[in-house]
Amino acid sequence: MNHMPRKLILGLAGFAVLATGCETLDPYTREEKTSSATKGAAIGAAAGAVIGLISGDDAVERRQHAMIGAGIGALAGGSVGYYMDREEMKLRAQLEGTGVSVTRNGDQITLNMPGNVTFATNSADLNASFYEVLDSVSLVLNEFDKTVIEVAGHTDSRGTDAYNQELSERRANSVAAYLRSRNVMSERMIIVGMGESRPVADNATAAGQQLNRRVELTLVPISAG
Repeated sequence: MNHMPRKLILGLAGFAVLATGCETLDPYTREEKTSSATKGAAIGAAAGAVIGLISGDDAVERRQHAMIGAGIGALAGGSVGYYMDREEMKLRAQLEGTGVSVTRNGDQITLNMPGNVTFATNSADLNASFYEVLDSVSLVLNEFDKTVIEVAGHTDSRGTDAYNQELSERRANSVAAYLRSRNVMSERMIIVGMGESRPVADNATAAGQQLNRRVELTLVPISAG
């Protein structure tokens, strides 16, 4: 009799873990190695906490029209899901264990690049150790070129609003510049800085601040409707 409550509790705990994994399916939550925890356990705990597309449908539509005008064909409505499925699969394979989470929301894919693996504190200069990760991202972006790419910079709440806004813009531009250096077309990218206005965690804690310092890439298919 005494074992039944414990089994029930363990079962519910296991279900909760599985449910969380099914929601995000990101590289950190799939890994259970100690090395992953030391690289950023807090990131894994909130890997699915991404904002997604923030520049608005109008900005994306204008960029889609520009891309079609530049000769990049649009995807037929029925093929969009399959195209994004394939791109998601390639991104997950390339980014597993890197600290970058991959989140799918409908036909949009968001890559969350946390600041602790991307930039030094209060800097917009990319960490040299992150070049290889962005190289992998670029390979997939160039293979699946029928997407618009929103590059959005975010900060924590420390510092003034003006400073954080400027820092978020510089960080977004640094990532975009590196992608351009790897032949990702400028015309595909929408670059925005959001400062501290879109937190995904509590800025009252160091762990929350670390999660809020990030750059997100959101990929939107160029669709013919």
